[in-house]
Amino acid sequence: MTPPDNNGKKKRPTGAAIGSSFQEKKLGEFSDVGVLKRLWVYMRPYKWLFGLCLLLLPVLTAVSLAQPWLLQIIIDDYLIPGELGGLWIILAIYAGTILGQALFTFLQQYVMLYAGQKALFDLRQELFEHVQGLSSSFFKKNPVGRLMARLTTDVESLQEALSSGIITMIGDLITLTAIVVILLFMNWQLALVSFAVVPPLVICTLVIRHFLRKAFREVRVKIARLYAHLQESITGMKVIQLFVREHVSADEYKEINAEYRDANIRSIRYDALLYSLVEAVGAITIGAIIWYGSGQALEGLVTLGVLVAFIEYMQKFFIPIRDLAQKYNFLQAAMASSERIFQLLDTDERIDVHPDPTPLPERPFRIEFKNVRFGYNDDEMVLNDISFTIEPCEKVALVGHTGAGKTTIICLLCRLYDVTGGQILINGIDIRDFDVQELRSHFAVVLQDVFLFRGSLWENLTLGEDLSRTEVDEAVALVRADAMIHRMPEGYDHPIAERGANLSSGQKQLLAFARALLRRPEILILDEATANVDTDTEALIQEAIEELLAHQTSLVIAHRLSTIQKADRILVLDKGRLIEEGSHDELLDSGGHYSKLHQLQYAATAAATA
Repeated sequence: MTPPDNNGKKKRPTGAAIGSSFQEKKLGEFSDVGVLKRLWVYMRPYKWLFGLCLLLLPVLTAVSLAQPWLLQIIIDDYLIPGELGGLWIILAIYAGTILGQALFTFLQQYVMLYAGQKALFDLRQELFEHVQGLSSSFFKKNPVGRLMARLTTDVESLQEALSSGIITMIGDLITLTAIVVILLFMNWQLALVSFAVVPPLVICTLVIRHFLRKAFREVRVKIARLYAHLQESITGMKVIQLFVREHVSADEYKEINAEYRDANIRSIRYDALLYSLVEAVGAITIGAIIWYGSGQALEGLVTLGVLVAFIEYMQKFFIPIRDLAQKYNFLQAAMASSERIFQLLDTDERIDVHPDPTPLPERPFRIEFKNVRFGYNDDEMVLNDISFTIEPCEKVALVGHTGAGKTTIICLLCRLYDVTGGQILINGIDIRDFDVQELRSHFAVVLQDVFLFRGSLWENLTLGEDLSRTEVDEAVALVRADAMIHRMPEGYDHPIAERGANLSSGQKQLLAFARALLRRPEILILDEATANVDTDTEALIQEAIEELLAHQTSLVIAHRLSTIQKADRILVLDKGRLIEEGSHDELLDSGGHYSKLHQLQYAATAAATA
């Protein structure tokens, strides 16, 4: 919810207020030529297919434009003189041009659509792979729904341009040029009369173009905001229903939906204006041909066949102009979408990759935080001068109030973010010198909010890794999840709904433990990992992981201090600073911050059980 302004009305945050890293107001910086050059990158691998389309265009134009000429011959040479001998040959040729036009149109459309889909496949793939490489800070600033709009509807908007629009527009231009040449050759005076209204049409089209491009760009922005609201509302539907906020969410959606509707109406207005303008000019042109041509026909300057052919050619002339107007609209929408797509592709908010990464050292790992500073914003530090060391096979716990910086330390260690200052070292080497994926492959993280993918239980446990049934059974048994899985009718084939919606929080937590153990990590990280598990199940898990953690390095975040009493060392954080360090007993004896936290929790537990 947004706070009301001084008049009591709620103000909707703009894209800048939301904190998007790529602002919609910058879209106009892309030129048409620049966008087309970048689109050609995806068309180039299939240039032979697009080349075949171009080769078919003159053939298609020839069989189409031969029809009015054949019609003129039929009228002037056969019908008017009354000499019908040999007419069937011309009629057969006329029918052949119609069949040829249908055949070549099919071939040209099929090849174009095939090549366009190939190019779009490559574009979608590059977009997805690019987004996967962006840093966590990017996703923290940009709504998922807005990204979904760029990855789906914006790419779909390109389909018309890549699949048929650009090539067909070239064909339309060839057709228009050929008609102009033919008409000038047949009767240049009548041709000039026919083309008299074309210059005003071009001028009006150029004027409308500016407003049309702006309108289509606004449509893409509005639909992205609509997607963002839909994604947020559907994801948070449980909260909306529990707090009875359906009407508030519906009102917000109504407002965004109305903005999207109005943007579409504006684009439709310009679209209809351009189409009606072409239709009006076409009708005026046909009227001018009939008025001027009939006078010349009565004077014997042109034949009836020529006049009929002129009308046929001008009708064919305005068909591609109407098509160009429609395809121009598609192209403007595609250009607006292309701007948004390339803006996303140009976003370089990613973890820096070392050009010549250092191989990770031999196990075991010794981790050192050396004067680490970090802030999600430059003007606000979350961690300030943090220094500590985790020895191989040591079990270290992080405690502190919410917002102290515990989870941030984990994110920095896994390089979801890079430090603002200081260093994080593994065996004396800065982790920024390692390959990111190789570094992360040595960690396994169990979070409080477990994310499960739609698919089978087996797929969520293995995450695509080739593991044996024995390995999975052992990990599942170790975290005491075997009984839960055996109760499921399909066992490991049990279908998991999106985000694990058909499992309880405790069940998801058990699966997360098994998934982490199957990774065989060098360093195991637990972030409030037992928060959603009942007390009995937590006791079983603690017994299992204590044996496991005895032989590997671990970093544990916990609010319940009872779960970390056996840690080798406890680091106490407060407001982004390391204020205490020691074992459970040492920290209790010191009477410092940790001791006070322990007393508060003990008192709360005693009161709850009293």
